[in-house]
Amino acid sequence: MPKKKFPRKGALQFWPRKKAKSIIPRVRSYPELKDAKLNGFAGYKVGMIQASFTESRRNSPYKGQDIVMPVTIVECPPLRVYSIRLYSLNQDNNVVVSKEIVADNIDKIVKKTLPLPKVKKTKEQIDSINIDDYTDIRLNVYTQPKLTTIGKKKPEVFELAIGGSKAEKWEYAKTIIGKEIPVSDIFNENELVDIHAVTTGKGFQGPVKRFGVAIRGRKSEKTKRGPGSLGSWDMRGKKTWTVAHAGQTGFHLRTDINKLILKVIKANEAKELNPKAGIERYGLIKNDIVLLKGSLPGPRKRLVKFFTARRPNNKLMIPANTNVEILANF
Repeated sequence: MPKKKFPRKGALQFWPRKKAKSIIPRVRSYPELKDAKLNGFAGYKVGMIQASFTESRRNSPYKGQDIVMPVTIVECPPLRVYSIRLYSLNQDNNVVVSKEIVADNIDKIVKKTLPLPKVKKTKEQIDSINIDDYTDIRLNVYTQPKLTTIGKKKPEVFELAIGGSKAEKWEYAKTIIGKEIPVSDIFNENELVDIHAVTTGKGFQGPVKRFGVAIRGRKSEKTKRGPGSLGSWDMRGKKTWTVAHAGQTGFHLRTDINKLILKVIKANEAKELNPKAGIERYGLIKNDIVLLKGSLPGPRKRLVKFFTARRPNNKLMIPANTNVEILANF
């Protein structure tokens, strides 16, 4: 019989393969937008279903046929703005937060995540700001998991950037502080986004599960579930990082680029997707949802951040006026 061969698992692109520091995905840079609005949003992964649309691309071999595709549902309760962050340059020419204006009407449940400051009049603080003294403006927002049925109350607090010029950012921030932002105000159908999420954790695993190392034969020496070679004779005391070893598997921060938003569905229509007993391992959908083509990292109920695509590939977009239909519920 021919010997079975298959490529190794675990791309060497990701290093070190260790646990993410937080279940909230870290984003260290933001895409730039021309319009004065938030450049990202966040929601909770619900699960996957099937959807279909009629292919209308001129050069597609499936033109005129109904195409079935996997779709991931992300429930997006509205974000609420916690504060305005004003950035400036310090003595070392590093951009740092020099002032933060906190909203008056903050939910008390936020104190589970942050110590709430003493109440100050937000309008007086805003009026005293000279925008020329600062280099950038961003918003601190928090999620509202209490509006969902995932059994979580503690909100996640994180930062989002704003598009437009500095003056436009400031005007937008003043009007939106302390208010709720629905996902429909940020993203539309047939738009490409970059996904940031923490994958499903699998704990400490051996090289067979972690990297797909082949299990050795019955008469092999020392071990069966290990790599055949740990390195050359010249490197006796040192093992290269490319050798497949046991270690942490899963719960890694990962980014998926150019995910297509098929639909943004309002809460009233989204509730029709709920089965009578609720969605398995999730619950009931009560808020707006986003349908994303393909799969996303992480298990159900995991927080997912999505931002405007940095390097959009327009070939992945579906032609305008294409009707996407959901084939099967959960």
